Amino acid sequence: MRFDTRLVHEAQPADPATGAVNTPIYLSSTFAQEAPNRNRGYVYSRSANPTRSVLEAALAALEGGAVGLAFSSGLGALATLLDHFPTGSRIVAGEDLYGGTWRLLEHRRRQYGIEPVYVDFRRPERIRAAVRAAPTALVYAESPTNPLLGLCDLRAAARIAREAGALFAVDNTFASPAVQRPIESGADVVLHSTTKYLGGHSDIVGGALVVGPAELGRRLAWLQNAVGAVPSPFDCFLVLRGMKTLGVRMRRHSENAGAVALELERSPRVARVHYPGLASHPQHRLAARQMSQYGGMVSFEMKGGAAAVRRFLGGLRLITLAESLGGVESLIEHPASMTHASVPRAERLRHGVTDGLVRLSCGIEDPADLLGELRAALRRV
Repeated sequence: MRFDTRLVHEAQPADPATGAVNTPIYLSSTFAQEAPNRNRGYVYSRSANPTRSVLEAALAALEGGAVGLAFSSGLGALATLLDHFPTGSRIVAGEDLYGGTWRLLEHRRRQYGIEPVYVDFRRPERIRAAVRAAPTALVYAESPTNPLLGLCDLRAAARIAREAGALFAVDNTFASPAVQRPIESGADVVLHSTTKYLGGHSDIVGGALVVGPAELGRRLAWLQNAVGAVPSPFDCFLVLRGMKTLGVRMRRHSENAGAVALELERSPRVARVHYPGLASHPQHRLAARQMSQYGGMVSFEMKGGAAAVRRFLGGLRLITLAESLGGVESLIEHPASMTHASVPRAERLRHGVTDGLVRLSCGIEDPADLLGELRAALRRV
């Protein structure tokens, strides 16, 4: 089956008890047992739930992994992955990271003896030098990154991690499996905030890990149960519903983002546009090689800094000022004061998150409306 067909049907059979076409929402917290430790595969919903099982199987199939695990948030998924590594472990991560990921690594895991090291993942030689400098347990990438849309050469990074005896994990939230599947490029683990493109409708918060090696998947499944950061059955149902239209939505997201990026690049009020689909993007060739589309995320630098950003945002009516991304509606935010506010200013600036940076999640509205809105708001600057 081709990808769009798999989104609708993969690992989602009709309910065997009733024939229901859509997976039922099993709200039971506990399940009757035939005898002690003799059951039908379900005991307690933190450990396993029938609705969640269908979602996890579908996620694994779409990403090409052996095991799928659903969580209550993307950070819940990441925290559980990090729990796999003992005190003293060293993690080499990209320096352009989502602010919540940086906060978790710096303010929680470092105090527990985890050592994060940040390097420019656009440069494979920097990754290689970092893992050779000391024993490394995990190489952790975002690709594209949040918010600057930098890319990691997934095959090169997977090779470097494998040679160093480290696991390689990729946050695939910005791309989704409709755009790239990192396990096919050698990743051991793929992470998602299912809140974003997989859910697609800004109505759930969730996360996921998809694991390539089956034995690693079993170990992480044990941690999923032990830590307990699992989603509700209703949230699992909503992600399953959203995934069915992921293919058609991502095509529209990508088309709109491409048109918006070109419009912004032509504006005299914009200093720079970050979008992998632009020929001006320094990693455009890599994007064309490892992504089937360029995604729905665009970030850009406003001339005039934070003051210009405030005037621009004040002129928007259709595009909503809000955190998050990946929904059918267009959302815009100011990373320095919103999603990356937990990162110290000096650290943000060192990695390119300036006061003039704006991040735009292009929805599936008519592109003419989005372009008209942006032109009008830019005239206010």
